[in-house]
Amino acid sequence: MPSVEVRGNSIRVKWWGGEYKPGPDGKPTKKKRYESASGPEPGVPFMDEQEAYNYGLDRESDVRNNRHRPRGSGPVGMEEYCDLWFEEVDLRVRSNKTYKSRLNAVIKPYWAPWTVDQITPLEYAAFDKFVTARYSHNYRKGVLGLFKMLMDDAVVKYKLRTETPIVEQRRRGRYEKKQVRRVKRPLPFQAVHQLAVNAHTVWGFTGWAYIWTIAFTGMRPPGEMFGLQRGFSSPNWPQAEPDPALREEALQRYQKMPAIRVQYQTYTDDRRQVLAAPKYDSWRTLVIPPFLHEMHQALLASHRSPWTFVSMTGKPLLSTNFDDQYWFPIRDGAKERPVRPRYERWARPAIPAVEEMAGEDIYRLRHWHKALLDEPGADVARVAIEGRMGHELPGVEGVYSEVTVGMEERIVEYLQGVWEKEVVGAGLWVAPFPMPLPDDLLDEAPPLFSGLPVLE
Repeated sequence: MPSVEVRGNSIRVKWWGGEYKPGPDGKPTKKKRYESASGPEPGVPFMDEQEAYNYGLDRESDVRNNRHRPRGSGPVGMEEYCDLWFEEVDLRVRSNKTYKSRLNAVIKPYWAPWTVDQITPLEYAAFDKFVTARYSHNYRKGVLGLFKMLMDDAVVKYKLRTETPIVEQRRRGRYEKKQVRRVKRPLPFQAVHQLAVNAHTVWGFTGWAYIWTIAFTGMRPPGEMFGLQRGFSSPNWPQAEPDPALREEALQRYQKMPAIRVQYQTYTDDRRQVLAAPKYDSWRTLVIPPFLHEMHQALLASHRSPWTFVSMTGKPLLSTNFDDQYWFPIRDGAKERPVRPRYERWARPAIPAVEEMAGEDIYRLRHWHKALLDEPGADVARVAIEGRMGHELPGVEGVYSEVTVGMEERIVEYLQGVWEKEVVGAGLWVAPFPMPLPDDLLDEAPPLFSGLPVLE
């Protein structure tokens, strides 16, 4: 209970602030540390003992309900708090870069004049309007989501506020339909085929195989595609699997089905190329149809790199400006490049634009693969589809469901059937396989793995 003291014309109340005094070793003792006040606000005295007593009761209530903030701690500026929060948060490298960019570009400049406890719901609403007016839907969503994390941690973790300024309530005012996802234009099979043809013109057989691999596996570009190594590709996996337990299990399961192992993605960390776990730690095995397995066999036989997909010059794709040099000409088309003296390899014919993909990212092919498996005639179980995409089914369905061999056999059968109907049966152009390297070129086999450091 609070203790009220009257000294002359002043009234002071003391209460326990929930902390214990430290001992010589710095550890808390059993001796309580009390706080006190001589008025409800600085410079304003209590009118009587009852007001002082009630004030003390309110502070003890704050302590019991985890709303208490020690009176000795001054207000924390938003810039200081953003730096503190970022230092304490535990994220992967790419998330660190994204969050740091949003903090420095938007949140810290906007909120620089405020302290953490000064931000009200009205001021947050103004911030929401500011971000909405200046940035795209996805960027706005990312910035506001990051700001919500900051405010939630300010309340729960750091006790810098008693409640968040972000008020969630039922809609009021004029109705505006929210954009929950990008509107997708229909993407027919012929358009995907044209992308693959364009990729062959730009990039050779590697480009042809690259487009069809995304379209028929749903692997995430660029990270998972750039990070696919020879040892995890179907011509060598599961025999080359480094984990003995996984290798033994996979050899039994995939005797008759070629499969790719999605084990890593690759990106640049502090100017060095590294391997890291796939997004959301979505390690998975992807069975592939025979036509794609044959493509990968031919592709790996044509070069000696540890990477399955290499650049035009045989280097890792991570070292390229992929959008400008590869994807934009494949998607948007390009003018003819005539033969030039000493630059014969520079020449190439005109490339037609794929109108259905105008303005789209190559990631659209991953979505196309999901839609392909969702077709009524596919007859593929939902758990197998989500597992293939690197997702987990929520709730009880996810707990009790599992991907069986029969489900994977159905995926292989269905995807092979789509290829034979839409490409072979329709008489569409198919890229010729490249010339394999001579077996006796070197006395050693090409490396199965890159040897890059793995980022934990």
